[in-house]
Amino acid sequence: MRTFKASEFKAKCLKIMDEVAATGEPVLITKNGVPVAELVPARRKPRAIFGSMKGSVTYMGDIISPIDVAWEAEVD
Repeated sequence: MRTFKASEFKAKCLKIMDEVAATGEPVLITKNGVPVAELVPARRKPRAIFGSMKGSVTYMGDIISPIDVAWEAEVD
């Protein structure tokens, strides 16, 4: 874990935040050699299970009407 002094973090804040977001590696911020904060990447909320597959299936034609072919299971 990389460590930054508070004054150094203040000067390079946006760049450090971009690096943490890109790499996922947390950063420790110190003040007078004492850890005061830790910058970690934000966690994204997982999508809800219900409706998560919406729009991912494509069907062509009528899927409800019976077909004109007899199945082997229907033949006596």
